[in-house]
Amino acid sequence: MSERSAVKINNPGTIEFLAGKKILFIASTGGHLAQLALLAKRINPSLDSLWVTFESDQSRSVLSKYRVRYIDYIPPRGYREMVSSVTDFNDILRERFDAVVSTGAGVAAYPLISAARFKRIPTFYIESVSRFDGPSRTGRLLRLVPGIQLRTQHSSWSDSRWKFEFSVLDIISDHSSVVGDSSAPRSIFVTLGTIKPYRFDRLIDSVLEAIASLNPRPDMTWQVGATSRDDLPGRVCEHVSAEEFDNLVSKADLTITHAGVGSLLRLVELGASTLVLPRKAALGEHVDDHQAQVANYLANRRIVWLPGSDRITQQDIEAARRIRLKVNK
Repeated sequence: MSERSAVKINNPGTIEFLAGKKILFIASTGGHLAQLALLAKRINPSLDSLWVTFESDQSRSVLSKYRVRYIDYIPPRGYREMVSSVTDFNDILRERFDAVVSTGAGVAAYPLISAARFKRIPTFYIESVSRFDGPSRTGRLLRLVPGIQLRTQHSSWSDSRWKFEFSVLDIISDHSSVVGDSSAPRSIFVTLGTIKPYRFDRLIDSVLEAIASLNPRPDMTWQVGATSRDDLPGRVCEHVSAEEFDNLVSKADLTITHAGVGSLLRLVELGASTLVLPRKAALGEHVDDHQAQVANYLANRRIVWLPGSDRITQQDIEAARRIRLKVNK
């Protein structure tokens, strides 16, 4: 039985237990928040639940209808920033909650989850779907905290502690690829996500080289995050809201993206023609290479196009244009 079809997210278990309860949701912005928002839709918690995350265009739009407590940004492995946020964590936990649910990441989630469990609040940590081979550093630390209920989104490494019940990758079971337009794209949307302080100049430089020989040149929109540049043609944004992201994707003939799981999940939902270049830790583009795993998973199912090298070429743009998704419902 395939991992996708083994257990659905709405089967009895964690989701059923959490339905209707007052939940403290904890996640960093980006892919972790995107996954938690998808899971929350299935949980259907009480309206007085509280979300704790960083403030950004994404979080303001995704959580516009929910109670939110914004805390100062804590970068990956930002232990100094974590210590300075302890006062916020203690204040948050003065409120009573039926359960705590988190998808991480890092020190932004670890102390608050641990403190909640110390207060004997039922606590669930759901490892990111981008972790195909085992838990992240946060997951390994939380495994040492007694009583935390641990969930993996991949049956391949589930065990007595890490239980598999659901995966946000279930959404791709309703999609298949068809042959798209083979003509040159008239418009391209490039999105690099929001993770700080990691730049991704490699993707930008290779896109600039790839589009240089296209005639006519496509209209370009760039969401660059921490990779600030002054040499880009077209419109350049540091961040965009969830609504604007959807709008830019719908108007573009092709979206080029890093392999952030939040971005990829939404692009799949929107049925976008997508070209993916994963960040690499060895090049200082991320803390590890988990992006390559989710990119390979989707590329093997012809959901996205993954270049055969470390750079994007004109041939990659042409190949990605030929992948088009349809929803089989």
